[in-house]
Parts: sequence; structure tokens; C-alpha cells
Amino acid sequence: MPKYVALLRGIGPSNTNMHQKKLEGVLEELGFSNVKTIISSGNVVFESPLKDIAKLEDKIERAWPAKLGFNSMTIVRSREQLKALVDKKPYGSTEHSRENYLLVTFFKQPIKGIKGNYQDVLGVNALCSVVDATTSKTPDFMAQLDRQYGKDQITSRTWKTVQRILQKMEP
Repeated sequence: MPKYVALLRGIGPSNTNMHQKKLEGVLEELGFSNVKTIISSGNVVFESPLKDIAKLEDKIERAWPAKLGFNSMTIVRSREQLKALVDKKPYGSTEHSRENYLLVTFFKQPIKGIKGNYQDVLGVNALCSVVDATTSKTPDFMAQLDRQYGKDQITSRTWKTVQRILQKMEP
């Protein structure tokens, strides 16, 4: 059965309705199987026979306010999409460190004319950025992305988190 990850925007563990077990419970109620969360920032791995990602996103997004009382823009990506992204090695030999913060920004819809390391491998629609932490701050960079593309269109994860998600999705 196909494996997916739901990447939720704006999830904070301080909100009791956003705790991992509650997020898992909602996806289980929606009929998805093998539901698991990865770290407490809104990454939920699941299996579904559905193959239409837009329909999966819509179904999950509509469930948050109905079941848990909050809204969260949700981007769904398949295991194959994440694997293709990781296999492409968009950062080359650059490693995530205190100096180099490797950030993947996932887009709800494909973006045209974007500058930078935009990956559209298998429709993953992600911008892979290296933030120089010695001269700038990651929150400032992410706020700039929000202004440029809209909070309702993007969500970001560190490269390490993307790799961790993919590990949880492996058979």
C-alpha cells in the first residue's frame, strides 16, 4: 500500500490538541493505516490506497478543525517523492551544521520561475536552501519565505527531518 507523509504547518506541542497521539488518532479515524508521527512538529506518516495527493490533502486539512479545533495547511508527499529528493542529493557534500542550516521548503502547488535550488523531481515541489547561520537567522529566512510565497502555500523542514521521515517510511 502506498506510504505518505502529511507535513502540517504551525504545529506546536504546547497545544494539547496538537499532541502526536491526537494527530495520529485523526488520521486513523479517516481510515489511514500504520499511522506514525515523527518528532512533534507535524509530520505524520501513513498508508492509504488513495493515490490522488490533492484529495488526501483536502481530506486531512478538513479534519483538523472538525476533530481537533485548529486549522493547519497540510502538504502530502509520497515515499517515492521523498526518496527521489534525497537520492538527488540537492546539497551535494554540504552538511547540516551550526554554520550551514539545510532547509527544505515544500510548496502546496508547483512554483514557476523560482530562483535557487528548486526540486521538482517526481512533483516534490521543494526549495532546498542553505542558510548561512553565521550571518543570518533561520526564523528571518523562513519569515521571508512566508512573505514571498504565502503561509498557506509552504511548510519547511530541516534536511535531517526529511531524512528521518524517509527512514520511518522505509519498509
